[in-house]
Amino acid sequence: MTHDASSGSAIWYIGSADSALGVLFVAVTATAELRHLWLGETRPALQQALQGRYPHHHLRDDATRAAPWLNAARACLDHPDLPASAIPLPPGTPFQQRVWRALQDIAAGSTRSYGEIAASLGMATAARAVAGACASNPIALLIPCHRVIRQDGELGGYRWGEERKRQLLQREAALTSR
Repeated sequence: MTHDASSGSAIWYIGSADSALGVLFVAVTATAELRHLWLGETRPALQQALQGRYPHHHLRDDATRAAPWLNAARACLDHPDLPASAIPLPPGTPFQQRVWRALQDIAAGSTRSYGEIAASLGMATAARAVAGACASNPIALLIPCHRVIRQDGELGGYRWGEERKRQLLQREAALTSR
């Protein structure tokens, strides 16, 4: 990660693009490692939220560095059946990374419950911990946490809004049923 020599703070390069589900917003390192892919209503709101979460990071616009990840996000929207397992996972705890990898293995158009994910990891009683790992997912779409629902079949929460989660699942079901 690049650091600002004057302050010792990390520098992230940011970019955004419009999509059918709102604004896609990415933050990448100088070596093009994806740190965040967020969905929202406006770029200023997403940028402000990221800066609020990482007040010591410097955010610099760089469409060139952001473009590959924005293109990957668009590809996930247009072709949800593309294999997500090729996407490198962002930093996280070992448990988060196990959950995120399990999420990448859920087929487009399918859902799993938090409990099913926990059981697949050999931790049948860890449904709440799985939910926490989903909530901490920094790269929406590429780690498809929207494919995880509650045991009772209800959608449950989604960082980017329950309506957006519903739209993602409906979109995937329509695209994969062709």
